[in-house]
Amino acid sequence: MELRNLLGYGLVFCGTVMLFISPDRFDLIKLQARTSTKQTSSIAIFIRRFLGYVGLSALLIFLGLILGIIGYHWTAGLSWLDALVEASMILSGMGPISTPSTTGAKVFASLYALFSGLIFVIAMGIVLSPLIYSLLSQFQINLESKKK
Repeated sequence: MELRNLLGYGLVFCGTVMLFISPDRFDLIKLQARTSTKQTSSIAIFIRRFLGYVGLSALLIFLGLILGIIGYHWTAGLSWLDALVEASMILSGMGPISTPSTTGAKVFASLYALFSGLIFVIAMGIVLSPLIYSLLSQFQINLESKKK
């Protein structure tokens, strides 16, 4: 029953995040950023955009965690709580808690470890992209004027 509540809260969180970072909101934020001249307004827009990217990253990590929980429960025969601990430790990069006993569990554990590494890199890319974009936009380099 606790896992059911966890999944329910997770789905509500994912739905809220998806509503918050819908493409229409990004277009509105971009339009506001172009027309705004106040420094505080641009900071508020940056913070809102950054929080949206953090939410998208959290959604991606949450979905990866759910995949790991279900996979460890089915392939290794772990209880839901043990599967949560195992998937969390692999996804965070800490390493496995227990040694898989069956061949299917070993194959899943190796594939999930590779998947978790990719999820971590993608999630960090999503979180850092507005920071890097903001940093690069401060330079305002115009390559066409240098060519002339």
